[in-house]
Amino acid sequence: MFGLILDQDSMMNHVHTSLGSDTTEKARLELNENPDTLHQDIQQVRDMIVTRPDIGFLRTDDEFILRFLRARKFDHVETFRLLAQYFQFRQQNLDMFQSFKVDDLGIKRALMDGFPGVLDIPDQHGRKILILFASNWDQSRNSFVDILRAILLSLEVLIEKPELQINGFTLIIDWSNFSFKQASKLTPNILKLAIEGLQDSFPARFGGIHFVNQPWYIHAMFTIIKPFLKDKTRKRIFLHGNNLNSLHQLIQPECLPSEFGGTLPPYDMGIWARTLLGPDYTDETEYTLTYDALHVRESCGGGGDKDKMKRSQSTVEAGTLRQTGRETSTPLLALD
Repeated sequence: MFGLILDQDSMMNHVHTSLGSDTTEKARLELNENPDTLHQDIQQVRDMIVTRPDIGFLRTDDEFILRFLRARKFDHVETFRLLAQYFQFRQQNLDMFQSFKVDDLGIKRALMDGFPGVLDIPDQHGRKILILFASNWDQSRNSFVDILRAILLSLEVLIEKPELQINGFTLIIDWSNFSFKQASKLTPNILKLAIEGLQDSFPARFGGIHFVNQPWYIHAMFTIIKPFLKDKTRKRIFLHGNNLNSLHQLIQPECLPSEFGGTLPPYDMGIWARTLLGPDYTDETEYTLTYDALHVRESCGGGGDKDKMKRSQSTVEAGTLRQTGRETSTPLLALD
C-alpha cells in the first residue's frame, strides 16, 4: 500500500511539473485545483461509482478522473455526474462507438474533409482552436454522425494534454455557402445527440463557440436548439455574422488563419487528419494505425511495470443495439 501511495504521489507530481507555472496557477485560481488534496478529490469521486451499478465505468485511473474534476472545477458531485454521463452516453449510443478509431472509414473521411480542423496556435487564453467549415459537408460522403464521431475522437486525443484540460477549447463554425438544403438535414434528433455528446458527456471546457457568416436559417436553427443548451453554454455562443471585427475582439487575429481575417496563412484542411493518420495517408491507401480513445489500463501479465492499452467493450451487449434512424427524422427546416 505504501508503494502505491508513492506511485500516486510520483504521478501527481509529474502532472504538475509538466505544466508551466502560469497554467498551474490558472488551475488553482480558476478550477480550485489543489495539488495537496488531489488524491482525496479523486478518491471521493471514485467512491461514488458504487452508487451507479447500472453504468459500466470502463476507466477509473487517477489521470482519467482528474480531467473530469478539472472540467467541473473540482465540484465532486458535478464531476461524478459528468463521469457517469460520459459512459452512459457511450452505452446508450453503442453504434457510434463500436469502431471508434481513426482507421474507421466514416471517421477517416470526416477527418480528411476537415471535420474538425485544429489550429496549431492557441488563442490568447491558451485555448486550442477548433474550426469547422460547414459547407464542406458532402452529405453523399459523410453522415452527420460520422462527423460527430470524428470531432469526439479528436477531442479524446486532445484532452490527453493536461494544459488543454485546464485551458480548454474555442470552436469557430464558418457557415459560408452552407445551403438551405444542407441545413434541412440537421434534424432535431441529431442536433440533440451532438449537444448531449459535447455539452453533457465530455470533460472539455469550451470558452467560446463562434458562428460566422451564418444565414438566416442557421439563426432559426439556433432558436430551436436553445432549450437543449445550458445557460452557461448559451452565454458562450456568439453569432458574428459577417462582422469579423467582433470575432477579433474575442480571438486575436494573430491566432487566426486568413479565412477568419487573421494574420496566419490559410488553413490546410488536411493538417489534423495527417496528425492522427500519419503524413503518408491518402484516401486511396489502406491504413492500419489506430488510436483507441476509450480504453482501460491493465497490468501486463508476467511481470514488468509497463501498462498496455486495451480497447474497452461496453457492458451493453452488441446484440441489444438498435438502429435509431437519427438522420431520417423530421427536419428542422422544411424545404416546402
